[in-house]
Amino acid sequence: MLTLIASRRFGPLFVTQFLGAFNDNLFKTAFIFLVAFHLRADDPAGAATLATVATGVFILPFFLFSGIAGEVADARDKALIARGVKIAEIGFMALGAAAMALQSEGFALVVIFLMGVHSTVFGPVKYAILPQHLAENELLLGTGLVEGATFVAILLGQVAGGLLPAGIAGPAAIGVAVVGWIAARFIPPAPPSSLAAIDWNPFSASKRALGEAFAKSFVRQLGSRGGQAVVRGIL
Repeated sequence: MLTLIASRRFGPLFVTQFLGAFNDNLFKTAFIFLVAFHLRADDPAGAATLATVATGVFILPFFLFSGIAGEVADARDKALIARGVKIAEIGFMALGAAAMALQSEGFALVVIFLMGVHSTVFGPVKYAILPQHLAENELLLGTGLVEGATFVAILLGQVAGGLLPAGIAGPAAIGVAVVGWIAARFIPPAPPSSLAAIDWNPFSASKRALGEAFAKSFVRQLGSRGGQAVVRGIL
């Protein structure tokens, strides 16, 4: 396991995705604490509502742009996408630090939405790149490490966001984003698997992605023993 993490084939991606998940939760949690204990300290109901809104705003890009993100990951070099996403993250966190300094709820929600876009675009990359860099017998371990590290990063980001004062959380998030960008620069090239044109319509792209996923799932079910038994019963 440590050998794989230390390798250039996997290590830079592992660090990049870990820091990205950490930063998302650092900023979001720091914002929620700022609202709950300072901006709306005398309005618990309003603070709770805003925390719920912040979570929804972060998740919204996953519904809107996941289909497009998948097509981009297929049609572009995934290492270049990772680097571009990390550069964008530095800018987003700079905006986030400004939102914290200004104590602006609306501004911070915009930043949380942008961080959701960042995670949406990077999500397909971190999984699609693994088969290009890892041997078949390493894929299970690599995927497990990425998945497990993501949950650890989420937990640590929430803890850090709750402990750090708002004035420190913003600059800290910028620093983490810079380190993530440096790590992304060491990700080896991962050429595109498709030269198909990208559909920039979020609705049609998501519809097509869901249709393909459903079709593949249906075919797998037919190939299973249970699926074959159902087919034989129908026939």
